[in-house]
Amino acid sequence: MSTRLEGTPAGAAEDPAAPAGGHHRHNRARLVRRERLSRWDLRLSPYLYISPFFILFGLVGLYPLIYTGYLSLYDWDRFYYQRGEFVGLENYRFVLGDPVFIKSLVNTFSIFLMSSVPQVVIAVTVAALLDNRLRGRTFWRMSVLLPFVVAPTAAVLIFGSLFADQYGVVNSALESLGLEPVRWHVDRWWSHLAIAGMVNWRWTGYNALIFLAAMQAVPRDLYESAALDGAGRVRQFFSVTLPMIRPTMIFVIVTSTIGGLQIFTEPRLFDDTPQREGGPDHQYMTSTLYIYVKGIEDQFYGRASAAAWVLFLIIVGIALLNFAITRFLTRRSA
Repeated sequence: MSTRLEGTPAGAAEDPAAPAGGHHRHNRARLVRRERLSRWDLRLSPYLYISPFFILFGLVGLYPLIYTGYLSLYDWDRFYYQRGEFVGLENYRFVLGDPVFIKSLVNTFSIFLMSSVPQVVIAVTVAALLDNRLRGRTFWRMSVLLPFVVAPTAAVLIFGSLFADQYGVVNSALESLGLEPVRWHVDRWWSHLAIAGMVNWRWTGYNALIFLAAMQAVPRDLYESAALDGAGRVRQFFSVTLPMIRPTMIFVIVTSTIGGLQIFTEPRLFDDTPQREGGPDHQYMTSTLYIYVKGIEDQFYGRASAAAWVLFLIIVGIALLNFAITRFLTRRSA
């Protein structure tokens, strides 16, 4: 007896399977598309997430750097703000042969060594002290950041009263002890020391908090094991703490090097002469201050751009040297 309904064409028993198979193939195609989108999402998402930084860096960092290199190859009309003739490396030859620029480089390295080296040592020491269980440790940890919050102008005013040649607090203390006052704004190396003191006062607490965060991440089991082996607090600091925070130290050293070689605000505001060009004899003019004077005040854009590129190459070279030395010491100690 046939079960086919009247009016149903022959072969209709196989028709319900056809739509089901088509629906299955459609779902399978959708799954394949989703898998492909998922794979592309995994590949492209990280680049999309970090792309805003690189776009902004290209606009405000890379493009000005390339354009500065372009400016350094031309002689610019400082009265009409127009590009002059192509001079090639003539601006670089002038800058490297300028005694004022060479003096500014020496001043920059002098202030950098007086500020960055003690700054890192003091910051590590302060971080190690703050890593202990102190009463009100949150207050002490926040207080070391206060100099960084203070505006550079206010900091210069404070240190200006300390290191003034005639009425400064430091000179008053020296005179009360029967010592000769120091001419902070005249003597070259004393002015470097005063400016380095301003830089250290402002940035030591900031770096100390970075070191403190790294010390907080060191497993406490290592200190307990070292204590069981008979190591004291000083031995634990040199054998456990410093090796464990070495990556952070590399970061701070590199950033301090870059910032120390670009110092501008402190010597600019420390100068009490009307010209503000790093003293009457340029005794504390830094390289960035030289670039500012040549480009903004004297309007020699080509020479200022050449000096900026020379300083940029020096900073890159020293940063790479620091990185290579720290990597070598890290591998040797490992």
